[in-house]
Amino acid sequence: MRIHIHTNMTRKHAYEVTCDVYNELTSLGAEISISSELKEHFQGFDADFLDEDTAVSLCDIIIAIGGDGTIMHAAHFAAQHDKPILGINGGRLGFLAGLEKQELKLLKELFSGNYTTDKRMMLKVTHYSDEQKAGEYLCLNDCIIARGASLRLSEIEATYNKGKINNFIADGLIVATPTGSTAYSLSAGGPVVDPAIESLILTPICTHSLFTRSMIFEADSVIRLRVTNNEVSQPIFSCDGNIGIRLGENDYLEVQRARKVTKLIKIKSDSFADIFSQKLIERYSDVKEEN
Repeated sequence: MRIHIHTNMTRKHAYEVTCDVYNELTSLGAEISISSELKEHFQGFDADFLDEDTAVSLCDIIIAIGGDGTIMHAAHFAAQHDKPILGINGGRLGFLAGLEKQELKLLKELFSGNYTTDKRMMLKVTHYSDEQKAGEYLCLNDCIIARGASLRLSEIEATYNKGKINNFIADGLIVATPTGSTAYSLSAGGPVVDPAIESLILTPICTHSLFTRSMIFEADSVIRLRVTNNEVSQPIFSCDGNIGIRLGENDYLEVQRARKVTKLIKIKSDSFADIFSQKLIERYSDVKEEN
């Protein structure tokens, strides 16, 4: 079995966990690849150091070590090549992680096939400028429109399958997948949605309106977002927390379900409700310790 290890070295325990994962996998007979950008960190490893895209195309499984952001970053490569990911938590909450760093003995289940694959819906975000396609992006968590450097609120026109939803005066809008419902959308007051229920979740950010609730749309919906006061609010949009892109005067976004999916490996039998409850307990404990 060939396994690609994708590690976020900015995380506190990343190096330690990567070494432990490497040792466990090699003892099980796996062939290992690691991004060539990390070669200086892991010189002693008997691994192939390849560019990320090549490594993912050649592997059977990706192991992403870090927080949810690390797993999302790996998901973009994985979805393009239809490869499954096992997330190992090297960050804080880690909603997407399949294992914690103290559970590495369970990696043997990858070789016996004693695991399931959870297919997670993704978003396709198409950016149009003057009615011409300017870019296309893939998201596992969410697409966000937000005001830029200006302190003025954005006026955002939202439509749904060509029917009007609302004109929002707000700091921004989030369109999230159920996977992303536990991220920024939750912080903005959105609902927690079981990933098994495929849908698009529209959540306003600090809206200047009595209508502040999220709306949930069926998975096959197409949501169009257009900012009508671009010069004043200088809006940007971002997909899965990547660098924001400025929206021009005649720009708009179309957000819909992508054909590609993220395949998350599940070794343990925890339900979504179990994971969500446990992560909230862990977060509460962390906050108490910090204070």
